[in-house]
Amino acid sequence: MNKDNLTQAALKGVDSLGYQLDKLGITDKVNRHNIAALMMAEQHHLEGEWDSLQTRLDRYRGQAEDLLESLEKSGYPILQPVAERINRFRRKDNRQAD
Repeated sequence: MNKDNLTQAALKGVDSLGYQLDKLGITDKVNRHNIAALMMAEQHHLEGEWDSLQTRLDRYRGQAEDLLESLEKSGYPILQPVAERINRFRRKDNRQAD
């Protein structure tokens, strides 16, 4: 079954459910237009949440890079393994972005 047939079957089911509920006097709010509007609203909500998470991640990356630079500049020998480990993750991240 292709996507269009599946979509049409789902919409017919929603229309049928809405008709039966309306016939019983329960509600007239279940129809394809309201469900589509709800889905679009939720899609925009999820996109906003994703953008928020990406922004936070970018901020934390910036903070980690600033910390790493300060560790490298301080030159404390005990912190060298930490800096090497962070650089290893940084290189992996840069390769994945390409």
